[in-house]
Amino acid sequence: MATSNGTGSIGSQEVIDVSIASSPCDIDVVPSLLDDISALGKDLSGDDRDGRLTLLEKARCLVRALETPRETMLKHCGAQTASFFCLALGNDVGLFKQMATGGGSPSKVESLAKALEFEVDLLRELSRWRILRHLAAMGYICQTGPDEYKPTNFSKAMAIPIVADGYPLYAYAKIEPMAYFHKWLKMNGYKSPKDLSNNPQTFGHRTDLPFFDWLQANPPYATVFNNHMGGYRLGRPSWMDPEVYPVEDNLISGFDHGDNDGKPVMLVDIGGSYGHDLAEFRRKYPNAPGRLVLQDLPRVLDKITSLEEEIERMPYDFLTPQPIKGARAYYTHQILHDYPDDRCVEIVKQVKEAMIPGYSKFLLNEHVIPAMGANWEATYLDLYMMVMFSARERTEDDWRELLEKRCGLQICKFWDPGHGVEAIIECQLPQ
Repeated sequence: MATSNGTGSIGSQEVIDVSIASSPCDIDVVPSLLDDISALGKDLSGDDRDGRLTLLEKARCLVRALETPRETMLKHCGAQTASFFCLALGNDVGLFKQMATGGGSPSKVESLAKALEFEVDLLRELSRWRILRHLAAMGYICQTGPDEYKPTNFSKAMAIPIVADGYPLYAYAKIEPMAYFHKWLKMNGYKSPKDLSNNPQTFGHRTDLPFFDWLQANPPYATVFNNHMGGYRLGRPSWMDPEVYPVEDNLISGFDHGDNDGKPVMLVDIGGSYGHDLAEFRRKYPNAPGRLVLQDLPRVLDKITSLEEEIERMPYDFLTPQPIKGARAYYTHQILHDYPDDRCVEIVKQVKEAMIPGYSKFLLNEHVIPAMGANWEATYLDLYMMVMFSARERTEDDWRELLEKRCGLQICKFWDPGHGVEAIIECQLPQ
């Protein structure tokens, strides 16, 4: 194996001593982090989301401080990459569902092999495997003896499609575009992609199709994408919770019962997929007046298997004129982050022309990335938006530039729950 001379240099600039790579990244902050973790953990309860996330971030800071750059590099390039593909493989063959059938008790490799119809030698080889062994080393499952493993709560959750389907989605539909990201940038002069038909996604998939069209042309991936979106939103605060957005004060109060020819509309969910948000709204506000209307493309609406009859389904392309005029609120959930600014202007235009001044609201459920201290759940999505859609997650300044200067709306308020959760951007026509 080749070795270096113990130094690293950046062009003709400062020479960096290689010993920095084998020393803890920030040992000096460890005592204060331990104090913070001890204080935060004393009264923590399982339903204290903010407290748990604050403590978790401190724990991650502690790990980063204790790790050496070498260890972090190997974790990123080797251990985590291998873990991802081991988890994807385990999901493909039904490993985690099988491990969960015993109620959490340990399973011998031989019994797993029989249940999965593998040859024992193959599974043991994959177990000594090499797959099970690495997953145990990373803490995703627990090794209880030679050739014996039991599930953790994480691996039990991997038996649930909305959790597990993130792995085939990224393994088969998103990893390749991300792998070609640096090459595409180099070929295009390190400029951000602007074209839906020419970006790292089209380059990596060797197609001219934008990502959503590519999904429709590859039906299995479209299914896992929809499942993954359910997992992505699992357990997150909802925009309609009183602590996030005041539905009672800002929507229900002041509702005009006489608009829309005697059939007034409370909420139009534009591009609302299977209607999960409207179903939740009806469940949380059963006495709210007005109609609830779900709009999406026919191919999406046709796949709905369960939705209350009171929620109207309307085939609609959000690049065409909005057929419902004067609704109390028009709502989009992570729609604009899928598109570059010019396309967003066209989408917003259709909503704006249907709104009534002083009455209608346009509610956008989107990330608002802060200028400092951005959360990783928003920053990783921002990179994938660039790679897959030539789009981005936006800062407050970005949203003001797009919605106020380019689209001519007035932003009333950013209702931001923090911790990487999407905010509600409340807009109206200028007064």
